[in-house]
Amino acid sequence: MDGGHGHDLHHIRPWRRIERRKSRKIRVGAVEVGGDAPITVQSMTNTVTADAKATIAQVRRLEEAGADIVRVSCPDEESTAAFSEIARAAKVPLVADIHFHYRRGVEAAMAGAACLRINPGNIGSSARVREVVQAAKDHGCSMRIGVNAGSLESDLLERYGEPCPEAMVESALRHAAILEEHDFREYKISVKASDTFLAVAAYQQLADATDAPLHLGITEAGAQRMGTVKSALGIGSLLWAGIGDTIRVSLAADPVEEVRVGNDLLKSMGLRQRGVTIIACPSCARQGFNVIATVEALEARLAHIAEPISLSIIGCVVNGPGEALMTDLGFTGGGKGAGMVYVAGKQDHKQDNDGMIEHIVDLVEARAQELRRASKV
Repeated sequence: MDGGHGHDLHHIRPWRRIERRKSRKIRVGAVEVGGDAPITVQSMTNTVTADAKATIAQVRRLEEAGADIVRVSCPDEESTAAFSEIARAAKVPLVADIHFHYRRGVEAAMAGAACLRINPGNIGSSARVREVVQAAKDHGCSMRIGVNAGSLESDLLERYGEPCPEAMVESALRHAAILEEHDFREYKISVKASDTFLAVAAYQQLADATDAPLHLGITEAGAQRMGTVKSALGIGSLLWAGIGDTIRVSLAADPVEEVRVGNDLLKSMGLRQRGVTIIACPSCARQGFNVIATVEALEARLAHIAEPISLSIIGCVVNGPGEALMTDLGFTGGGKGAGMVYVAGKQDHKQDNDGMIEHIVDLVEARAQELRRASKV
């Protein structure tokens, strides 16, 4: 349910509607992925998994930032031994990242993993695959087949000559066929590459070849600024085309930033209504207050709000009133150290610049309380 004045206006515009690809639905713990389920945001811990205390602390920060699913690497037996404690403490489902040792997959399933990130073709014999699949079935785990352009099978590289969309899709379907042969269909697929064009082309081809839910990402995208740009371009173009059921923005940065960017990406496309969306001008000589510092302060002060609220912060009256029409709350700079506060698109009252941040925080928190009360009725 929406609940935001600005969001309601946006949703009636046909040119803003995205027709999602039809995929089957699976479960990652209590979270649905695919079908008509909301698109989810994921991230991955970078602590040493065997250090359960540090990993739990990072999972908690990711939850608070809005992560729906968190992946945890399990490279060794010490990691899967700690996984059960981590899973018990987590409020969101955890994906155990498994690569070549099938026993880690079995151990992680037994330890409470909601999903295994594992490529069945890489873990050995059919008997080993069968054992992992049985463990997943016994413990209610789904799986993610994760194809990466940088680690394609040697026979595919020999045949195609280089990583390409066709090779990546063939690899994904090969792994999927192995799971299907073992009567297992609770899986999603990713075909990631650091090359944005390669990843997008692979996902486009894969979307036509399977009804499995797809996990989107541009892998090894880079540091925070460049990685955000590449991910927004790649993931955003796929989502716009209706492709994608869950996403991870891969950044060489604090994993919390991955969650923030992922949520902002979905919010900017009208695919998620969570938290405060701030519309702000870049500022110029016309500004009646320091827009940049104000927005930075409001982002920090309002990060805890989960309810969908739109807020416009505009420095002058050139664009301010028009932007306020599309948001729940707004502030437009004026003259003589004061500006106008807008509520539901209409002028409501004047406010001095000096107390403006505190006043806006109070208004947003009051609006959030209204939405919480309405949701309980």
